[in-house]
Amino acid sequence: MGGFRSRSESGRTGSGDKGHDKGQDNRKRQGGNRGGGRGGNKGYERRSESHRREHDNARRRIGSGDRVRDIVFEVLRKVSTDAAFANIALPAALREQKIHGRDAAFATELTYGTLRMQGLLDAVIAEAAGRPVDKIDAVVLDALRLGAYQILRTRVDDHAAVDTTVELVKANGEAKASGFTNGVLRTLTRTPAETWESRVTAKVTDPVARLALQTSHPTWIAEAFNAALGGTPDAPATELADALAADDARPVVHLAARPGQMSGEELALVTGGDEGRWSPYAVYLPEGDPGDLDPVRDGLAGVQDEGSQLIALAMLRAEVADDHGRWLDLCSGPGGKTAFLASWAMGDRATVDAVEPAAHRAKLVRTATSGLPARVHEGDGRRLAEIRGLDMPVSPEGDGFDRVLVDAPCTGLGALRRRPEARWRKTPADVAELVPLQKDLLRSALKATRPGGIVVYSTCSPHPAETRDVVRAVADQTGAVIEDATALFPDLVESGTLDSAPFVQLWPHRHGTDAMFFAMLRVTA
Repeated sequence: MGGFRSRSESGRTGSGDKGHDKGQDNRKRQGGNRGGGRGGNKGYERRSESHRREHDNARRRIGSGDRVRDIVFEVLRKVSTDAAFANIALPAALREQKIHGRDAAFATELTYGTLRMQGLLDAVIAEAAGRPVDKIDAVVLDALRLGAYQILRTRVDDHAAVDTTVELVKANGEAKASGFTNGVLRTLTRTPAETWESRVTAKVTDPVARLALQTSHPTWIAEAFNAALGGTPDAPATELADALAADDARPVVHLAARPGQMSGEELALVTGGDEGRWSPYAVYLPEGDPGDLDPVRDGLAGVQDEGSQLIALAMLRAEVADDHGRWLDLCSGPGGKTAFLASWAMGDRATVDAVEPAAHRAKLVRTATSGLPARVHEGDGRRLAEIRGLDMPVSPEGDGFDRVLVDAPCTGLGALRRRPEARWRKTPADVAELVPLQKDLLRSALKATRPGGIVVYSTCSPHPAETRDVVRAVADQTGAVIEDATALFPDLVESGTLDSAPFVQLWPHRHGTDAMFFAMLRVTA
């Protein structure tokens, strides 16, 4: 069943909130007996309220007494209230507090694990508390998620998990809920993790929805993955559980050697990494900061998922008769693929025109392609004629670029393992909003490509609506020919891991890459 770790049975279960309610009743009775009369009671209440505020402020300054958990909780709150990205907020907090080594690793595990498992944790917390999580104060709920994750998914001692969580609640102005927090978490410790999971998932009858809860995904994302893997609502794909579980695995850093400047073999020797399986320029870096590596600092390599490298290679390997070296990257920010293409272009005496609508991302593209044959243009890829300095190339075959890449804006469902909170922020409405943009960009790319030229369309999402449906719809409208992109990668075909021809759909559990999709279309006369 899901991913909760096993623990031994140690007692009976309970609702978890009864102790908190009883404590409130006792405090009310005690308060009512102080001060004698009504006037005295009011004075007491005013003094006690002022004292409580001073006490709470002091606790916030001091914290819970556990620096690592204070940092983790601060990041969880920023994610909840400020829509912060954990992969940005956590490293910044660790640097500021000078947390390194094992403490930093522990903080990372607690932060990312709590965020990834939010759906399943919420279901278990609701079961233990006897109330829906939307009826629990937001600060207390984030603390309960952190405590529940430690109890159900780590080897942290139960007593330590409960006590530190209660202290977090007190330190963050919710001392009145400390009894409730203690009761819920104590309830969790009395029952094995697998039993909790069975209890909450048994209530879900739909097989895909049940698997979504077991792997802590929104149901709609599990349904999209299931469709991309060829499953049906009644008969989920056999790989669906593996595909969803892969979102919880920590991805290995992938490096990309810049073509013409360094080979993957050379990069592996210099960095001590392992050569990639699919791209001749890929290197896997199990540990360490890639920013500290000389090839990365010197611009001979960059950090890039191997799937992204295959997308760029698809554009470069496609056969184009009489290639005049005018290439276009229609959605270029932040510049990783553009730099890869431009490095290759140096050897082919080609030029890459890179289009990016956002000024700050266009600046990143310029930095990534410094010294390479690339021209960066700020503008909307749907309206190329309006972009200053971007001239449509002319060749004997006709007007347009020889090779065009459309790495379209998408939901990013293929990279959920890299952003632990992303699965809870995305909604089906995001897909509906993006699909028209994706179609417009692909149509614009085809219009900008000369007859006989090729367009590679890619997304970091396996959702059928963003991938094959977009490609087929636009091909039908424009007359472009969908060609077999899998033929460009015989190693992938021979591995038996591709079943999506004429498209290429990569998966973390199959290929070790993000769940990238790409298709190849040729413009006809």
